[in-house]
Amino acid sequence: MSVLLETNLPNRFARGKVRDTYDLGDRLLMVATDRISAFDVVMRDGIPHKGAVLTQLSAFWFEATREVVPNHFIRLITGPDNPDVPFPVPEEFTGRAMLVHKARRIDAECIVRGYLAGSAWAEYRETGTAYGIKLPPGLRESDELPSPIFTPTTKAETGHDEPLTWEQFVDLVGPQPAEVMKVRSLALYQYAAGYARERGIIIADTKFEFGELGDEIIVIDEVLTPDSSRFWPADQYQPGRGQPSFDKQYLRDWLAESGWNREPPPPDLPAEVVRVTSEKYLEAFRRITGREPVLPPQG
Repeated sequence: MSVLLETNLPNRFARGKVRDTYDLGDRLLMVATDRISAFDVVMRDGIPHKGAVLTQLSAFWFEATREVVPNHFIRLITGPDNPDVPFPVPEEFTGRAMLVHKARRIDAECIVRGYLAGSAWAEYRETGTAYGIKLPPGLRESDELPSPIFTPTTKAETGHDEPLTWEQFVDLVGPQPAEVMKVRSLALYQYAAGYARERGIIIADTKFEFGELGDEIIVIDEVLTPDSSRFWPADQYQPGRGQPSFDKQYLRDWLAESGWNREPPPPDLPAEVVRVTSEKYLEAFRRITGREPVLPPQG
C-alpha cells in the first residue's frame, strides 16, 4: 500500500511532524500525511491510511463536540472539486485534508489524564504525584484516577515538551485563557471518554490545543485521535500493568525494545510493525465512529 509522506501545494504555512498546513487567508487547509513520529523523531516509514484516520476522526469529534466547546473545523475535503480552495487539491488528499478557520495558536498543550499511565505513572512511583498533583497512595499502573487531572505542557517547536505547573501555565497564557482552556479541556475529555467507553474504548489521556479566533478561545489542530490520545480496549482493561492499545504505543514499544537510542536517524520499521500499527489506527476509527474511513485512492 502506498503512503503519502510529503505534500507540495501553494502557500505552505507550516510543516509539522505529521501535518502540512496551507494558508488560504482567513482559513487554512490542513493535510494529514502518513508520517509517524515517536520520541520526537519522525520515522522514515509511513503508516498506510494513518492520515485519513487522523483527519476523519478529528472531523468526527469536532462535529460531535462543537456544542460542548467551539472549534476551528469547517469541512472535510472529500474530493477534487473544492471551489472554496484557490488551487487544485490532488485526489490523493481525499479524506486526509480539512478546511479550518485560521486562529492564533496559544503555545501550550493541554493534557487531561483520566488514568495513571506513561510519564504520570513514572512520576507517581517516585513521588506520589503526577505533574506535581498529589494523588492518593496505593495506586497501580493504569488505575483510573479519582477524577481527571489537567497537566499542561509547553508547546516545543523542537525537542521535548516540558511540564508546566498551574502557576507557570497562568504566567504563560494569562489567567483568563488558562481557566478557559482548563475547563474546556476537562469538558471535552469527560464527554469523549463517556462516548468512547460505550463503544468499548477507554480514553486514558488526551491532548488538546487551543487558539484565539476573535474573542473566542477555540480548539484547534486535532482532537481525540490515536496520535493525541491513549486508547485502550475496555474488554481487556486490567489495572496493575501496561494496557494493549489502539494508538502508537505499539510502535513505541517496538522501538524501545529495538535498542534504538531515540536520536535521528530512526531505524527502518519492519513490515509487520507498519501493518499492525495501521490496523490499530483503523480499529480505533471503526470502534468510535461505527464505520469505515473514506480512504484516498491508492497510487
